[in-house]
Amino acid sequence: MFKKILIANRGEVALRVLRACKEMGIATVAIYSEADKDLKHVKMADESVCIGPAESAKSYLNIPAIISACEVTDSDAIHPGVGFLAENDHFAEQVLASGYTFIGPDPESIKIMGNKISAKEAVSNSGMQCVPGTGRISATNRETMEIAKKVGYPVIIKAAAGGGGKGIQIVEEEADLLDKLQLTQREALNSFGSDEIYLEKFLTSPRHVEIQIAGDNAGNVIHFFERDCSIQRKNQKIIEEAPAFGIPEEKLQEIRQVSVDTCKELNYKGLGTFEFLYENGEFYFIEMNTRLQVEHTITEMITGIDLVKLQIKIAAGEEIRFSQEEINCRGHAIECRINAEHSETFIPSPGLVTEFHPPGGFRIRTDSHLYSGYKVPQYYDALIAKICSHSKDRLDAIRKMRVALEEMYIEGIDTNTDLHDKIFHEKNFVEGNISINYLKEILNIS
Repeated sequence: MFKKILIANRGEVALRVLRACKEMGIATVAIYSEADKDLKHVKMADESVCIGPAESAKSYLNIPAIISACEVTDSDAIHPGVGFLAENDHFAEQVLASGYTFIGPDPESIKIMGNKISAKEAVSNSGMQCVPGTGRISATNRETMEIAKKVGYPVIIKAAAGGGGKGIQIVEEEADLLDKLQLTQREALNSFGSDEIYLEKFLTSPRHVEIQIAGDNAGNVIHFFERDCSIQRKNQKIIEEAPAFGIPEEKLQEIRQVSVDTCKELNYKGLGTFEFLYENGEFYFIEMNTRLQVEHTITEMITGIDLVKLQIKIAAGEEIRFSQEEINCRGHAIECRINAEHSETFIPSPGLVTEFHPPGGFRIRTDSHLYSGYKVPQYYDALIAKICSHSKDRLDAIRKMRVALEEMYIEGIDTNTDLHDKIFHEKNFVEGNISINYLKEILNIS
């Protein structure tokens, strides 16, 4: 097992990894930017290293600085957390080349699955059904118009290296296609450093369902059931639930097994998540995340398994020590992402947190790096807390979440807590009548 792990991330996920390391008796190193010197995990870590200014490109995305921090602290491994370099195959390669362990899959897996086009090609060979569409396309190629016509409008254009809701354009009619192809290509290049794009049939009202898997170095692969992540704004998740509901069990069992079989085919090691759109009784693969997910918390609540500890153990060469049959799904869990932003305008709200009181109670979990007196910086993602409820069924988990949201108290900055409260009292959500268009179609929020 590792003696010391460097945590190459910030915020609540860095704190989550630090806690797992401490419970495992592993020393920790926190890296931080000049804007993040007061982060909770920086104060709690055994060692901390400032790696640069607030700008991410000069700190959390600065590969030489991170590896240098690993060297000077004599760390064994690097945990990339979520976002930043977590799915960067070049970073994983550099970590390994420098003699350290990357806590995640091998660089080749990240490279293949990190590009949405090569990922679709890889899973198609293993029997997964993908959304009808294309491989690589050109923003100026007139043949693309014929392809779009064959797929059928509306279509959606995506950046092959995209993520986080960026690099996506929906095209309703042919007249807008070429302009939006060029716009997507520019956005892709600016956001991800690659102008590679592709086109898919746009499913009008699907649900977003994902399967959590883990594979070890001995070829063992297991799944941890699924999560429904349909409540989204601008393709970014707001609320997640586990397990998925209202889908025939035989369809769920089928997609779970296909996900496991695909990982075995790919010789995948570590945690991973297959993401699908579900519409009219069919699952369509859209991408794979080769890292820990923000919403791993609710999977932990329904299975009782610490996924971060499992991730670390697999990276250290240990085999998964339980079978698929030993993993049980107990009850229903829901997660709300609390962002530092206005509930109606969605304008970011950095600033000083004058008071912070997280909710508590039976089967309520709050993951947050906030504390009274902490100043939320303006430079990074708006996520400041995750509230999770767990109960015997979905309706009871909703009731528990209503109480938790009422109890949540953050003073000094705006948060989207009121939006969550509105959703959890809305009839369609409570009855499970949801899709990825829920906010737009039901609450008129774009």
